[in-house]
Amino acid sequence: MSTLLDELRALLGAAHVLTGADAAGYLSDQHGRLHGQALAVVRPGDTIEVAQVVRLCRLHLTPIVPQGGNTGLMGGATPDGSGRAVVLWLGRLNRIRAIDVHNDTLTVEAGAVLATVQEAARNAGRLFALSLGSQGSCTIGGNLATNAGGTQVLRYGNARELVLGLEVVTAEGDIWDGLRGLRKDNTGYSLRDLYVGSEGTLGIITAATLKLHALPAAQQTALVAFADIASALAFLNAARAGFGAGLTAFELLSAPILGLVAQHVPEQSIALPLTQPWYALVELSDNQDQAHARHLFESVLARALESGIVSDAAIAESGQQHQALWRLRDEALGVAQKRDGGNIKHDVSVPISRIPEFLAHTEQALHARFPGVRVLPFGHLGDGNLHYNVSHALPGQAADIFAVEEDIHAIVHDSVHAHGGSISAEHGIGQTKRDLLPRYKSEVELALMRRLKAAFDPLGLLNPAKILSPIERPLP
Repeated sequence: MSTLLDELRALLGAAHVLTGADAAGYLSDQHGRLHGQALAVVRPGDTIEVAQVVRLCRLHLTPIVPQGGNTGLMGGATPDGSGRAVVLWLGRLNRIRAIDVHNDTLTVEAGAVLATVQEAARNAGRLFALSLGSQGSCTIGGNLATNAGGTQVLRYGNARELVLGLEVVTAEGDIWDGLRGLRKDNTGYSLRDLYVGSEGTLGIITAATLKLHALPAAQQTALVAFADIASALAFLNAARAGFGAGLTAFELLSAPILGLVAQHVPEQSIALPLTQPWYALVELSDNQDQAHARHLFESVLARALESGIVSDAAIAESGQQHQALWRLRDEALGVAQKRDGGNIKHDVSVPISRIPEFLAHTEQALHARFPGVRVLPFGHLGDGNLHYNVSHALPGQAADIFAVEEDIHAIVHDSVHAHGGSISAEHGIGQTKRDLLPRYKSEVELALMRRLKAAFDPLGLLNPAKILSPIERPLP
């Protein structure tokens, strides 16, 4: 009698069914905090093979954990410790299938790396606007499965707004071809929007038709300083009014987080002295030319300086300075935090108007319970998404902060909820935040989510125990 492993090897070839030490690199999350086991790691080469793998696993009642670049932060691509699951790695599905410059679409397979997709769009004279720090290794399938955000959501929207159609393998092993490059399709339920953000729990995304935009003719970037968070919000409003749709990014940076860069990444230029409590990396994309972009940018900035909203500013004068400012945001912040000993991270969103109140209330609550902890907020102010990180008081005390991690999470997340926010803005739920949902979601919401899961995956084999807790997932 053949086993599932025998059947998978016959289907894919032994080289693409990994077990033992060969599978080890696929069984932990990127930070090494979550570790699982698997019956095997399988590497199908196309959508038909994905569907065949799903059918075999369904026949043997074997759970499936889809995995792309494994850059997620919530453990959504890490199997549990039972060793029962098959990890389905989609990296071989990496082809650009088509580019339609007249329709401004690009169709690509799920395992394609984001940077490769961006380059393909640029080579066709177009922009694919999703931009993430992990774009050199994350994959399109994972980006869509988690509804990734990034630094250009303010202008272009998150992953959900950048996809027009999907190809999906269902829990039964059927293939849904929804790769239609239509901006208007009102023929029933939006299945695309159900699969995007579902983290592989409803189906396995194997390809997508993505929305492209015109490449900007010119860009202007600056680091801007503020005396308080209210001034940062005031300048956000001024930039929206002055730049219109050209406002591409408004990335908030606190003085403490920039101080870590100055301390731990001295080779990174910060462009301004750290004399103010708040800073923002602001970018304008213009469809005319560099002279028009510069004039518009300087006009809005000059008015803000004259009114006192902005305390200081440094405009990038070259492509090299532009790149240095974005390295500060995309690379140096992460390196500095790691070298400082790590911290407790939160990916949250709050209505923009309530951010000052949220920041003041949350820091006060943290210091009342844990005196001396350092709060290191930064993030996408333009869409209300903050990375609210909490660090140890002094160097050498990193272990102490993790001993009370759950208490710190509770303080931050309770404050987010009280201010009308979300405990996950762009990183998803996975397994890390799974058990928090009942605290912040109503029973009506959870019941609807369970009913969706039961309808799309009645045997509960697709990425089990992700998003919904084990006791809430449907029974076979």
